[in-house]
Order: sequence, then structure tokens, then C-alpha cells
Amino acid sequence: MVNYTDIQSAHQRISNVIHNTPILTCKNINLDADANLFFKCDNFQKTGSFKIRGATNTILQLSKEQLTNGVITTSSGNHGAAVASAAKKLGANVKVVMPDNTPKVKVDNVQRFGGEIIFCDPNIKSRENTLNKIVKEDGSTIVHPYNDEKIIAGQGTAAKELLEKIPDLDIIIAPVSGGGLLAGTLLAAKAINSNIKVYGAEPKNADDTYQSIKRKKIVPNKTTDTIADGLRAQVGTITFPIIQKHVDGIILVSEEMIIQSMRMVWQRLKIIIEPSCSIVLAAILTNKKQFYNKRIGLIITGGNVDLDTLPW
Repeated sequence: MVNYTDIQSAHQRISNVIHNTPILTCKNINLDADANLFFKCDNFQKTGSFKIRGATNTILQLSKEQLTNGVITTSSGNHGAAVASAAKKLGANVKVVMPDNTPKVKVDNVQRFGGEIIFCDPNIKSRENTLNKIVKEDGSTIVHPYNDEKIIAGQGTAAKELLEKIPDLDIIIAPVSGGGLLAGTLLAAKAINSNIKVYGAEPKNADDTYQSIKRKKIVPNKTTDTIADGLRAQVGTITFPIIQKHVDGIILVSEEMIIQSMRMVWQRLKIIIEPSCSIVLAAILTNKKQFYNKRIGLIITGGNVDLDTLPW
């Protein structure tokens, strides 16, 4: 099973490719949150999201034969762009299976980095069927968006960087969907500081991880009707056991609070973030008593936003 040693190795492997992204603070947001917040800004990461970490760690470990056959993945946008960027640098062709309701900015981003897009219906079954059909036809190597130990190890490097710069955090909060980032964050944070608490933030409208923790087994999403388009996936068979074992809680957040928090960060921190990561601030603003006066690290996962369809 993936562990902190794998995260350390991943960080060494990818460090000359990725950015060690900045950590920002905002006194005005702290006052509203009644807590001291530290924003780990992977919206400034290459390709505009944290996904380049796991994608690069995985692509760099593929064989020449696998790269020659090309790679394929499924993605709501950010992972696809990351895989395209990492694979194209090594001369590999990249296909990305994407839901047909993916925001245009993320479609454009995948194409900009050289990915060939194949659209599918916006559900897990259609994604998997389309992916498997193509793999059977051309032998492409699958780079899974989250349910892969190499992906998890790469994503865990964000929390490693955060704690190297701000070691005295009480809490880290990361978004959760498929679970690659949260699993990696848990493994890194708990290895560095066994007393730290780590929470996942999840939309109420796509709450499969919360339900799965509650029922002690993977429970499919009943709906994925959330503005957080990067949080519509199903928690994975590899990520879930890690989350189940280590997480201190999954915090559910309303659509209204996701939008409100996104707007707050744009206005006060002066940076562009997606609803899929404004959810971590929303989790705090929804539960201010729980987090009162704590030092909290927030993983800001991406900034690929369609400026023509803002939610306000």
C-alpha cells in the first residue's frame, strides 16, 4: 500500500517539473472565519491545478513501450490537461474521455496541452465504457485520475510542501471526490504530524464519500448535480480504505456556501479559484464553532474557471 515514503519519492521525482506553489493568507477572511487560514495555492500550479502532481509522477514511471502506445484517461478537465502536459513532454499521444457537460475552459485547456478529446455522457458508467472500448481498440495505457497509488503519492506532495513551510497547523482541509488528493493529504500529514486533523470537504449534492464512511462501504452517488464540476466522481476502491482509516471527518457543504466562498476568495484574496476548491473555505464558514481559533491549511486545488459562466 502507498505510504509516506512513496510521497517523498514522488516529490523528488517531480520537483523539477511542478511549482512549489505559494501559501497565502488574508486577515479579512480570517476575521470572518474566526480562524487562521493558510491557502496552499495550487491554482497557480502548472496546467492550473494540483493534478499535474499525480499525473507527472505516474507518467514519469511509464515504460517506453507504454508511452509509444499512447496514454488515455477520463477527466472532468484538470486531470486530462495534466496528463496531456506530462505525456506530451515525453512524446506520447494522449486521449481524454470527458463528460459532454464539461466547462468549455477545461475542454480548451486539455486541447491546449495536446490532448485529443472523446466526449461521453456525464456519468461514471459512460466514462468507463468509452474508456475501455478505446483501450481495447488501440492498447493505450490508462492513467487513472485518482484510483492509483502513483497518483495518490503525487497528490500528497501538496500537503508535504504545506507542512514544510507551516509546520504548526492544527488542521488541513482538502476537497474530496475520487479521493486521490484527500488520500495523499492524509498519508503525508499524518506521517509528518500524528496529531494533525485532516478533513475532507464534499458537496451535499455529491456526497458519496460521506455516505461511504457512514455505511462503512463504498456507496455510489445518487446525484452529481453540483456546481463543483471537479467533485462529481465516485470515491475509489484504492482511495476509500485510506480515507476510511485516517480521515477525521467529511464535511458536507451546500451549493450556496460553495458560491459564497468562491466569491469571497476572488474579492478578498484577489485570486481566481474554482468552486471545487472554494468548498474548503465553505466547510469552515459553515462550521465556525468547530474550527474557532485553529490554524488551518486549505488545499486550493485549481483555478480553471469559465469566465463567461460565473455563478454570480
